[in-house]
Amino acid sequence: MNLLGVNVSRVDYDGAVTAIIGAAKLRLSFGATALAVHGVMEAKHDPALAELINRLHLIAPDGQPVRWALNLLGARELKDRVYGPTLTLKVCERAAADQLPIFLYGSSRPVLDRLERNLRARFPNLIIAGVQADRFREASPEEDEEDIRRINQSGARVVFVGRGCPRQERWVAQHLGKIQAAMVAVGAAFDFHAGTLAQAPKVLQDYGLEWVFRLAMEPRRLWRRYVILNPLFIAAFARQLLNRILVRGADVSIKPS
Repeated sequence: MNLLGVNVSRVDYDGAVTAIIGAAKLRLSFGATALAVHGVMEAKHDPALAELINRLHLIAPDGQPVRWALNLLGARELKDRVYGPTLTLKVCERAAADQLPIFLYGSSRPVLDRLERNLRARFPNLIIAGVQADRFREASPEEDEEDIRRINQSGARVVFVGRGCPRQERWVAQHLGKIQAAMVAVGAAFDFHAGTLAQAPKVLQDYGLEWVFRLAMEPRRLWRRYVILNPLFIAAFARQLLNRILVRGADVSIKPS
């Protein structure tokens, strides 16, 4: 469904995991992300970014406000969001069961070391084909070619990309057709599952208040994302919903009796 110019998928966890694992088994070059309000608003304000994100095969509704918005637009079947960190674990569980190797791309080396150790402890049969820390800058053409070669030669079928939104979405979109695996942008999942960043209590997550917890944890980094973009999202979506209602009303009024 079109949400402020982003084609968000009407999908739950089962549907998202099935699509990702299906592509992984076929070794398709497949792009997926779990997008919250921040990502939607970044795309709304940057048409070039929106075009890249809309190239992805799967754009799951990560934040509760994104799910609520889709339901108000008609996707009333969505009973829960598709939270990136939870999606990561569900895909790892299936990948371990089906012996599909994964690759971890992004974040710092200390975080990757802890993440790799924690994932192996949680999923003993999980095959981690390789890891690549973020350079925290854009790769040179030569470095990018080396990354592509390394990932493809590793035999990875799923590549988790944790570079932060929207850098990770750009990276996935720009590597479609180059990396022969299912690429999944997962946001802060690396830090959460490495244990280097605390997750909000579930009750806050369920009521769409995870942002309050994260803002309290990282106010200097995240204040703009939540203090500015959240109200802008509400205002922009209200306009989209009102326009939809008015258009539907006009359609009904011009139909012959």
